[in-house]
Amino acid sequence: MKTKKEATKIIEILKEYYPDCTCSLDFTTPFEMLIAVMLSAQCTDERVNKTTPDLFSKYNTPETLAKAELEELEQIIHPCGFYKNKAKNMKACSQKLLDDFDRDCAK
Repeated sequence: MKTKKEATKIIEILKEYYPDCTCSLDFTTPFEMLIAVMLSAQCTDERVNKTTPDLFSKYNTPETLAKAELEELEQIIHPCGFYKNKAKNMKACSQKLLDDFDRDCAK
């Protein structure tokens, strides 16, 4: 519990110092944010935001992304770089969410 309280305090301090701070990635659900952040490694947020509309129109839940064909994911996310590893890790992450948290993870 101490760690959660410490994290909450840190967030409060950051909000005080940076009240207008926002995330520049486009997403509509926590799952989409997770995937966008994964894509943002070694990539610009601008490039991620150009790539995710196509990705999320087909795969916007752990269920759909876990079942996606790896080659199709690679093709969609290719502009973000490191697409082979990112596609593999996105699928594995989606499956892990389903295995460990069932449907609660998409909310």
